[in-house]
Amino acid sequence: MSRLESFRRRLTAQIDGINWAIEQTRDVQGDILEMGLGNGRTYDHLRENAERRIWVIDRVLQCHPSCTPPEADFLQGEADEMLAHLAKKGARVALAHYDFGFGIKEKDVEEGARLSPLIAAVMVPGGLVVSQQPLVGFTQIWGPDSIDRERYLFYRAP
Repeated sequence: MSRLESFRRRLTAQIDGINWAIEQTRDVQGDILEMGLGNGRTYDHLRENAERRIWVIDRVLQCHPSCTPPEADFLQGEADEMLAHLAKKGARVALAHYDFGFGIKEKDVEEGARLSPLIAAVMVPGGLVVSQQPLVGFTQIWGPDSIDRERYLFYRAP
């Protein structure tokens, strides 16, 4: 499979997975957490399709100008510090999208495992995490049938 085809498959899975998770958490009280803003495409999709406050964490703000989150909702810095800050503020998250990564599988898996307890600390019971990386301490569930089980991972918060 070409890298272009793989990219298309990833984007389709991301859209389908996020839409599914939005629907699954419709009756769960809490905010949304976008971990990894990047260009802002996923944030923009969440903003258009879910009527909740969206917290955003990233090391730098370098998204498309039309996808810039409100200053009060953007937490710039290292993920562990920003997640601890959210927990201290008492933020409660019903839906989280984990999109951090270095592009080196071993390093990405290590970071996901390290950040998992910090993510769990802000999640409401029954909330969902949609992730490109494996996480620990959550119950893995199956998302939409249209998504390859290795492409995107879905977790329910304890």
